[in-house]
Amino acid sequence: MRILMLIEWNPGRGGAEAYALSLRDGLRGAGDEVRLLTSSAGSAADGSADYVAFSTAWRPGQAILQIHNPLAAASVRRAVDEFQPDVAWVNMFAHHLSASIFGALGQTPVVLFVSDYKLICPLGSKLLPNGSLCLHDAGVACLKSGCLSLPHWLRDQLRYRFIHKAIAHLSFIVVCSSWMRDALPGSGFSALVLPIPVSPPQRRARRPSPRPTFFFFGRLDREKGVALLLEGLARLPDHICLRIAGQGPLRQELQIQARNLGLADRVCFLGWLDQEGIDRELTKAWAVVIPSLWAEPLGMVALEAGVRGVPVIASNAGGLGEVVKDGVSGLLFPNGNVDGLAKCLARISEGAAFPEKELTNEVISKICEHFKPSENIASWRHIFAAAITRCRCEKIDAAPG
Repeated sequence: MRILMLIEWNPGRGGAEAYALSLRDGLRGAGDEVRLLTSSAGSAADGSADYVAFSTAWRPGQAILQIHNPLAAASVRRAVDEFQPDVAWVNMFAHHLSASIFGALGQTPVVLFVSDYKLICPLGSKLLPNGSLCLHDAGVACLKSGCLSLPHWLRDQLRYRFIHKAIAHLSFIVVCSSWMRDALPGSGFSALVLPIPVSPPQRRARRPSPRPTFFFFGRLDREKGVALLLEGLARLPDHICLRIAGQGPLRQELQIQARNLGLADRVCFLGWLDQEGIDRELTKAWAVVIPSLWAEPLGMVALEAGVRGVPVIASNAGGLGEVVKDGVSGLLFPNGNVDGLAKCLARISEGAAFPEKELTNEVISKICEHFKPSENIASWRHIFAAAITRCRCEKIDAAPG
């Protein structure tokens, strides 16, 4: 098969970008021809993409191009003309590429992969200004809750009309978790479930730190809940430590919070770490903490920890509940509940839970088996073949006579 992959490209290659590259390489390894189209706003100029569509990080320009990006549409048409794909795989598109890319794909069957909330939430997080989960469908509630200003809300009425019209006749919509599948129907969508896989690493010997040490790695922004984690840590004895890896807009604010809570000697901000650095931290951690305020669509950090044998403390909202089995691969606490989070930290630091500070081989094997990359590639190829067949049948049915 000839497969055209389309995805926006954020700076620094986050989880979505890493998965796109892994999927591309896996499909190529299975014998398919694959080309990648990305937007130019991120780090697509690093040579990963075969086609780069124009976009901008300049906010006024972005506000217009999110409704209709004719330059992105032109890049997609060029890719279709040159590559003649049998099927297109689309992931993130709403920030830079816009819904215009779907019309530009012409008669190419399209499979949309949904790994965030952008289809059903203008902010993409389903998180209210007060930090609680949004339980409303997008619409007037976005304005009443204070999530959007009136100009932003008015602009998005047109934007989402184009998005919903563009994806109404896709071959398939695929989501990364059962949680995401259940989140979509209220907005008129239905979807197949195909979790993002995780590659089992070369096993390293666990060498947990002498002092109880917890590890967070991810973006330092509001929905990730690091402020909640600091508050929970402040309720525990002074010998318990936290190491934080990652960058984001809240780093300075979180460092100030740590000092104000008297945690300066117990919390270490490591900045951005490559995979080797993450792996080193994971060998020392008693547990990984995922205190997310938003309902994570899946929870790749939990998978990365699980296949390395590290217990996980996580919010029970979203896809995390499908990845972390309470008392088996980690501990779950009520979303946004600092008392519940502190109790989980205490249970592990006191040895009441996971006294060996690692998961059993049986649990690790089950995680690796359920989220196996080879099965993920096979499932995608099956979906692509079904999309191509469906498109051909529809063309035959629509033919005159």
